[in-house]
Amino acid sequence: MRHSEEREEAELALLSGNEDSTSNTDIDDLDLEDLEANRKEESSTTTSEPVEYQTPTTVKFIWVTCYFGFSMALTIYNKLVLGSFRAPWLLTCLHTSFSALGTLILLQMGYFKLSTLGRREHLILVLFSILFTTNIAMSNLSLSLVSLAFFQIIRNMVPLFTVLIYRVWFSRTYATGTYLSLIPIVVGAGMCTAGDYHFTLLGLLVSISGVILAAVKTVTTNRIMTGSLAMPSMELLFRMAPLAAVQSLFFAAVSGEIPVFLHAMSERNADGALSRTLITVVFIVGNGLLAFVLNIASFQTNKIAGALTITVAGNLKQAITLALGILVFADFTINVLNGVGIFLVLAGCACFSKVELDSKRRAATK
Repeated sequence: MRHSEEREEAELALLSGNEDSTSNTDIDDLDLEDLEANRKEESSTTTSEPVEYQTPTTVKFIWVTCYFGFSMALTIYNKLVLGSFRAPWLLTCLHTSFSALGTLILLQMGYFKLSTLGRREHLILVLFSILFTTNIAMSNLSLSLVSLAFFQIIRNMVPLFTVLIYRVWFSRTYATGTYLSLIPIVVGAGMCTAGDYHFTLLGLLVSISGVILAAVKTVTTNRIMTGSLAMPSMELLFRMAPLAAVQSLFFAAVSGEIPVFLHAMSERNADGALSRTLITVVFIVGNGLLAFVLNIASFQTNKIAGALTITVAGNLKQAITLALGILVFADFTINVLNGVGIFLVLAGCACFSKVELDSKRRAATK
């Protein structure tokens, strides 16, 4: 009997894939012990209910709130401080560089430990980083081919493609109420961004491809953290960020962003106002730090709340951003279509949350 038990334990250890290297993660001080679980615990969840249905509701709510709050903060920060900064690749390089440096500091402080990865796992991470930068490239290309309003209304369909990916590739189904709640979320977000739609056939194809890539990236992020690899969110960010930073810097050089940025900085120095240059540097560093904490919240929220939830939060953010633009910044006036759109998004998100909470309760009673 003991021999049989030992053999079963050996087989379990083999399936969990070097779990011992992450089982000693010490993050008690941040109350994240149940979130950054070791690989053995994570791998066991993949055979039953999804992770989002096993995570305590309070923990999930806290992380979703953090993600939404940091995301809104970065949006407002960019509008107020970096509104004239037109270098998306350099900005992405900045964000991922700060994420790489920040997670390195957390690693040295002992907040997480690195897993032992094989060649296959390293290849997965390289491909994931390429997917990350390709998604940005497709977004930038789409914006150059279609109007902003059309780009936004296409991007609002990410939740639908996320559901489709889960259904086709992972044979996962959601409650009927979840599917129905996505209708007002997607339609309402489209009404929020209603405007001058113009596009070409090429622009349409590129925009749809970009939406599919965005959904694939979100689902892939979730699967790396909750599937057989079961990588903690901080470790995934630590391993992915340097690769994405190098790739973004390469695209910045190819697209000509670096000379333009250096020229703009030299003009500031030529004015003789050193304070302006220092303020710019402080603003850029602040943007990088805010992006770092947002990336941590984004990855962790994706892990414990699910890929679909984080795409729904993206549509909600768009509606709230529109409301802030009207009420706070007075960027434009609201019309009936925009108002109804905001209401539909809020109502749809409320229904989505209710249905997902009911699904979690049903899973807990099984």
